[in-house]
Amino acid sequence: MNVINTVGINNLAIEERLSDEEVAEVIELTVATDDFTEPRIDLWLAAQLPDFSRSRWQKLISQGHVRVGGRDCNDKKYKLKSGDRVCVIIPPPDALDLVPEAIPLDILYEDQCLLIVNKSAGMVVHPSAGHSTGTLVHALLAHCPLSSIGGIQRPGIVHRLDKDTSGAIAIAKTDIAHQHLQQQLQAKTARREYLGVVYGTPKVDSGTIDLPIGRHPIDRQKNAIVPIDRGGRSAVTHWQIEERLRGFALIKFRLETGRTHQIRVHAAQMGHPIVGDPVYGTGRSIGINLPGQALHARQLELIHPHTAELISVTAPIPSYFLTLLQVLRKR
Repeated sequence: MNVINTVGINNLAIEERLSDEEVAEVIELTVATDDFTEPRIDLWLAAQLPDFSRSRWQKLISQGHVRVGGRDCNDKKYKLKSGDRVCVIIPPPDALDLVPEAIPLDILYEDQCLLIVNKSAGMVVHPSAGHSTGTLVHALLAHCPLSSIGGIQRPGIVHRLDKDTSGAIAIAKTDIAHQHLQQQLQAKTARREYLGVVYGTPKVDSGTIDLPIGRHPIDRQKNAIVPIDRGGRSAVTHWQIEERLRGFALIKFRLETGRTHQIRVHAAQMGHPIVGDPVYGTGRSIGINLPGQALHARQLELIHPHTAELISVTAPIPSYFLTLLQVLRKR
């Protein structure tokens, strides 16, 4: 494929639409005639300019920033033809309206393209309704540059942890790292293990829960087991008992998918909700003050986006979690 990068704006139609202040870069691409198979435009652009992810290209296409043969192209599935000239208008990044906050971070791993943080229970990952300050994103912005793929409110965020779940969470500093880590999660090659304390003790030592999860049909603040034909999405959780306690159990959970509240919904579905879970739990008091549900993302394994080395990080178990186990053992 022939790729021609042009500096500045050399197309009158583009000049009429955008001022210099509104454009970060204009790139012209020419499709070569040799060995051509008419690919989709989003796939072709992602291959030609890998600094942007496919999802980023799809967004730029839908927003009218891509032209083919001098005409706007808003269809991400448009099939390019041999000899097509593609003009891409790269807009400047949106102004970030978040104010960095110097909140201490418990960093488990960091290099030039990613970091892994041990998030504390009670901290929201990114800004949302009712959480405009004090989030992990605010703390990260004060610490280092972040990938832009997540958008204005979620820069660098590859995956999430619930507010009241503690443990390891990966953060992307660059767009390339972000895309690579997302692909690992989608391909299920990244390994995420959690420890949770549940009410009751399962009769068997291990098992797999393969039940789709979707928005609760009545309570829109919750998720539930929802058939796929009604909007549910595939969700698979592997579990194994680590320790049997009287009336409770310490369980290791391994995620194969990453749906919102997945472990909490699946644990409740199997009849053993997570201790301290205010949404899916039983509401029973165990006489111990917990900052959230007794669920901790203990281990995270992934392939480094640049070196292809295996990174394995273990997040220390919080003191309140250890105290809970000590109390339950004494009982």
